[in-house]
Amino acid sequence: MSADNHTPYPCQQKKDILDGPQIEPLALDGNESVADLIDNVYAKSGFNARRLAAAAQLYVRMLDSGATVCMTVAGAMTPIGMSGIFKTLIERGFVDFFVCTGANIYHDLHRPYEFPMVQGSPDIDDNELAHKSIARIYDVFIHDDDTLEATDKVILDAAKALDPSKPFSTATLHHHLGKNVQSSAPHPEKSFVAVAAAFDVPLYTSSPGDSSIGMNLIMPHMFESPLQLSPMLDVIETAAIVREAERNGVVVVGGGSPKNFYLQTQPTLHQILYDDSKGGHDYFLQLTTDSPHWGGLSGATPSEARSWGKLKDAYENNVVVYSCASLTLPLIAQYALCRAKPRPQKRLFAKIDEMTEQLRQSAANNERLRACHPEYFKSST
Repeated sequence: MSADNHTPYPCQQKKDILDGPQIEPLALDGNESVADLIDNVYAKSGFNARRLAAAAQLYVRMLDSGATVCMTVAGAMTPIGMSGIFKTLIERGFVDFFVCTGANIYHDLHRPYEFPMVQGSPDIDDNELAHKSIARIYDVFIHDDDTLEATDKVILDAAKALDPSKPFSTATLHHHLGKNVQSSAPHPEKSFVAVAAAFDVPLYTSSPGDSSIGMNLIMPHMFESPLQLSPMLDVIETAAIVREAERNGVVVVGGGSPKNFYLQTQPTLHQILYDDSKGGHDYFLQLTTDSPHWGGLSGATPSEARSWGKLKDAYENNVVVYSCASLTLPLIAQYALCRAKPRPQKRLFAKIDEMTEQLRQSAANNERLRACHPEYFKSST
């Protein structure tokens, strides 16, 4: 069921419109656990409390259906400790792959090496912070030398082992980084990138140049052997993952480029490759502070996404919670831990080559695609 304010209702009799559950005074006694609070208080309330309950319940339905679940992550989530939540969801089989901003992956790499990233305050003189070589993410303080430059060295050391002779996706880059954290960091268990590598959970970045990881990779590119990091392989691999899945669902944390990059897998299949295996994603859950009327990507509603063929239905199994993900994500994750059983690991990274080859072969044998683009199939005619 949708939690979208703009869901159209057909004309009904008054008695049918008013046949919903009665809203009673909410009872906290007996609902001390997070899951009970959500089911018995939030779900029986209104506004964003009810949306949050609908989102939590949708996530469990998504998991129980066996859907291949992607989590997209924008904003500064790992700097405030969300790595721990991502790690737990990976271990339970509740997230099968990620699309993140590069910053969320970069800042995840501080803690396993015990590089400082501490609680601070937004009410401080930023000129003073700059003089003391301290960077600020709202109320989080990060040291330039002891944290940022130290993490840069970790990335450059790991990059030395990458093969510059062939192209690779950001998932391959991040899998390699995660393996390097496992072998070199004193506390690899503090890194969701390392845990993702251990469970073969692919991590993609929709804009690989837009982070300190991309900034660091200019060194081998400019002065040694350029690494063939290919965003086009990300487009192919994510489309192949979605095509292979029986059902697909997403948890969108924030919005931005990661959100659209995941959602575009469906038009990649049906609009570009004329693949009729999918008709849009089955489940959509977004946690955002944006609003649709500003025209920002983060605020695009699921019903609008349906018009692009990104979702299977404009209203069913789609929930948007308009609140800060620092509040809502831990609640929804904890609800899932209480209400859903652990799932077997899909280990998608280990199957990437096989899935992409299946996608390529299917496209190569697609008569409509061959007829529309004969120039790409001359060698096989």
